[in-house]
Amino acid sequence: MVVIILYLLIVFIAVLSVLLYKRYYPVKGVPCVKKEQLSKDDNITILDLRDYNETADGSSSDSLNIPYAYLKRFHQEIPHKKIHAIASDKVELNLSLRFLASKGFEVNSFSLTNCLCDKKKGEINYGV
Repeated sequence: MVVIILYLLIVFIAVLSVLLYKRYYPVKGVPCVKKEQLSKDDNITILDLRDYNETADGSSSDSLNIPYAYLKRFHQEIPHKKIHAIASDKVELNLSLRFLASKGFEVNSFSLTNCLCDKKKGEINYGV
C-alpha cells in the first residue's frame, strides 16, 4: 500500500514538473527585441499572439494576429519564415514559442507588451 502511494506521488510530481516547466521556464536562445529595432526585412513575419481585444489598440497592419488560444487551429496560416512574436505575458509567450518550435517554425525574437527591453539597454538574451 505504501509503495502504491509513493509511486502515485512520484508520478504526480513528475507530471506537475513538466507542466510547470512548459509554462514558466523561458525558451533559451530567443532574444527580447523591441519591434522598432527589427530590420525592415521581408523574411520576418511579425506574429501577434495577444488576444484580439488587446491588439485593437496598438496592432500594426503588418503583423499577423493569431492569439495563443487559436494557434493550434490556425498555425498553417503562418508563413514559414523567421518569426518575431509579440505576447502580453511570459506564460503566453513560453507556451506559444514551444508550440511553434514543435511545428518547425523558427522564432528569432520576441517582445512583450511590458517588455524588460524598455528598461535595459540592448537585448535580454535569456528569454523572459
